[in-house]
Amino acid sequence: MVASARAPLAIVSAMHQELRALLPSLQHARSVECAGRRFHLGELHGHPVVLVLSGIGKVAAATTATLLIHAFEARALVFTGVAGGLREGVNVGDVVVARQLLQHDMDASPLFPRFEVPLSGRSHFDADTGLADALAAAAQRCLDGSEALLGAATVHGFRLEQARLHGGLIVSGDRFVSSATQSGELHALLPDALAVEMEGAAVAQVCAEFGKPFAVLRCISDRADDTAHVDFTRFIEVVASAYTAAIVNDWLQRTA
Repeated sequence: MVASARAPLAIVSAMHQELRALLPSLQHARSVECAGRRFHLGELHGHPVVLVLSGIGKVAAATTATLLIHAFEARALVFTGVAGGLREGVNVGDVVVARQLLQHDMDASPLFPRFEVPLSGRSHFDADTGLADALAAAAQRCLDGSEALLGAATVHGFRLEQARLHGGLIVSGDRFVSSATQSGELHALLPDALAVEMEGAAVAQVCAEFGKPFAVLRCISDRADDTAHVDFTRFIEVVASAYTAAIVNDWLQRTA
């Protein structure tokens, strides 16, 4: 389905607001409909790219990743979105770049160890080091310039003055974690997990099976507890979408 001689980088957004933030920068844009999704092809900073909304949950994300690799011949995937902070010190406005991903709701025990993907022999999927490093550097520059990017009122309003960058384990599952009880249970089971979301580990598994490099970038929108619904939509519209666009554009501008 891809006419370009160069294989594109795939940038997958979890939320409409993030995709909308990236589309104005897309040059030579055209779109293709497939499996109920609109794939936007073009160039960002001289790089051939395909942008798409993943859909929510592991099945939707896996379908999207498979289409990107098989139908659009994507050479690498970058997934952006928001997540709930799990580990102490991972707060609203922080950015987490995954180094590993795991499905927290995968449990085929006693046939297989808990969290292990059956017949794969593994529970953790490693993000591509080079992609993760480049996105982490771009994210740090974004955080350092957050007041110029978002405005002082937004930074102070969301208490983002001390926002930090983290790298490590992100866990995924088909459940929106929105209570202190749920987040406490997850933290007890997976104390190394920095954040929880609903798609990343599925994308990681698909990319691993196809041998494609990938990275996952998440902005912390809540603490995955009883306050998880507070200002969620406004945070995505005002903060997360701006961070996503800034980080992706910075990364691509500096990528040969």
